[in-house]
Amino acid sequence: MHGNYYGTSRLTVEKEMKTGTDILLEIDWQGARQVKKQFPDAAGIFILPPSIAALEERLHKRGTDEPHIITRRLLAAGGEIAHAPEFEYAIINEEFNVALAELRAIVQATRCRFAQQAARNASLFAQLGIHVNQATN
Repeated sequence: MHGNYYGTSRLTVEKEMKTGTDILLEIDWQGARQVKKQFPDAAGIFILPPSIAALEERLHKRGTDEPHIITRRLLAAGGEIAHAPEFEYAIINEEFNVALAELRAIVQATRCRFAQQAARNASLFAQLGIHVNQATN
C-alpha cells in the first residue's frame, strides 16, 4: 500500500505457534486479511490515531518520511481506517502508555485461549488427560 513489501514465513509462524510463542505482526489491513485466511484464530488488533491531525503531526515529528510520502500516507489513512471494523480489537493510540497497556492486556487474554495454554503447558495437559487434538481442534 505504501510502496513497501515485506514478508513473514508461514513456516516460521507455524513453528513458533506450536510452542505457544506470541507472534506479533505489524501489517496493514490487506496483510491482516491474508493472515486471517491462513490462521483463523489470529487476534486482529487495529491501532487508531486519536485524530487525523494527530497522525499528521506524529508523521512530521518522526522526521523519517519525505513530505510527499506523508501526504500519500494521510490520503490513504481514511481508506485504511475504514477497515478497522474487520478487526477483533481496536486500540486508540492517544497516550502511548495507555495504548501499550491495552496491547499487553490483549496479548495476555489471547495467551489464555485453550490452544495457547495447551501449547505452553503440554506436559500438564497430558497429566490431566487432555489430548492435543482437543486443544487445537
